[in-house]
Amino acid sequence: MNDGPSRVYGYVGPPELRSTVRPDRAGRTIRSAADLDTWLSGRGAAEISEPFTFVVALDGLVRLAPRRSEHVACAGGADVLAAGEMGFVPAADRWAVDEVTNHSTGYCPNLDSWQAVGRALDLAGVEHPGRFTHEVVFRLCDACGERSIVREQDFVCVFCGNALPRTWNAGP
Repeated sequence: MNDGPSRVYGYVGPPELRSTVRPDRAGRTIRSAADLDTWLSGRGAAEISEPFTFVVALDGLVRLAPRRSEHVACAGGADVLAAGEMGFVPAADRWAVDEVTNHSTGYCPNLDSWQAVGRALDLAGVEHPGRFTHEVVFRLCDACGERSIVREQDFVCVFCGNALPRTWNAGP
């Protein structure tokens, strides 16, 4: 894993969502496998069966929130090193990550944000797959200004039909 500096992602989603965020209600910080176990033990079986919203905060720690939470709320309105969804399965005597994605339309993180995710999970002692299990490619259209998800390597804006850049440009 590359231990170089991580890119910082600012919130690029709807301003009305950011305006409802309360920093004192950010997602649960996971510093250890025990923190994860404690937090997951307070969730019902149906909730655990779905992935959770996550961010990696600027302090390098994972923060988790229920799936239908906005990433910007999980981050307490702050910039992040990574964002997406993360699912867990029981493994031996602790929980392990079995699925993880960078799917966050509020932050549109690049694929290299995995470095921050991997470091945060390693720091907490939580097993993980070593990569995003589902990768989302975000691009900002230079022609119309909309942010798009690239599907099947088709770098064409779904809003206006113009070509999308090959390199990440979806942040501020």
